[in-house]
Amino acid sequence: MAKIPCAIIGSGNIGTDLMIKIMRLSKSLEMSILAGIDPKSDGLARAQRLGVATTAEGIDGLVRMPEFERVRIVFDATSAGSHKQHDAILRQHNKQIIDLTPAAIGPYTVPTVNLDANLREANVNMVTCGGQATIPIVAAVNRVSPVHYGEIVASIASKSAGPGTRANIDEFTETTSRAIELIGGAKRGKAIIVLNPAEPPLIMRDTVYCLCEPADEGAIERSIHAMIAEVQSYVPGYRLKQKVQFERVGHNAKLHIPEMGASFDGLKVTVFLEVEGAAHYLPAYAGNLDIMTSAALKTAERLVELRAAELAA
Repeated sequence: MAKIPCAIIGSGNIGTDLMIKIMRLSKSLEMSILAGIDPKSDGLARAQRLGVATTAEGIDGLVRMPEFERVRIVFDATSAGSHKQHDAILRQHNKQIIDLTPAAIGPYTVPTVNLDANLREANVNMVTCGGQATIPIVAAVNRVSPVHYGEIVASIASKSAGPGTRANIDEFTETTSRAIELIGGAKRGKAIIVLNPAEPPLIMRDTVYCLCEPADEGAIERSIHAMIAEVQSYVPGYRLKQKVQFERVGHNAKLHIPEMGASFDGLKVTVFLEVEGAAHYLPAYAGNLDIMTSAALKTAERLVELRAAELAA
């Protein structure tokens, strides 16, 4: 099968890493165009050296390029604010959109949880780095026992947070919290992000707390391990940091969660994760960016697999 031409908007860390992943790893995607707004960016310079067509005029320059007509899939690795404009323009050109910003115009998509359900959508949203790392765990618990409250804390190296990531902090917490509910299945969700300034930079760490109905702890743990193995199929550096922890919260030890508005009687599940990047372009500690680009690539390849005839028409 001929490869499907694709373009990336955003020549920063995420866009550049995704470009390199496509060129090195993908058997179904052809890296056609990288669009940015900084003519001096390392991403555009690297793309030019690799023979990829480039523009420093953003979305406007992208749609004017002769190569754009062949493009079928466009990844947006800019910001939530910019994506609103990009989405409107790309829909006019009938392009499949994969959104790596927290704009959430299209449905939230986490490959191991709900990918196939969204592949008919013109725009799919990759949630956030914290969402990609933690929502699979909430979903793994929820498929064994209903999750009443899910809370995640994503700690990333400050050096891995570029201008786009920093500009999206508010959207990060809102989008991730909502996705914990819509995809993870929790009745209430909360997300916290920590930019860790430690030197040397630390690998991405994520903590997931779930308050669920009393259930077989072994079944929950097996579900979590199975989910981790699925994520590792496209993010090899995704791993459990220590044994899953369980705490019974009963009548004699009720846990008050302000977000729930009442005390909870059930089971608290705590999962500690670490995400090490593949270091295709970004340092290994930037697992937060690597899991986003890996999830986007996985989504695009699955989309091509299921819709090859439509995309090639």
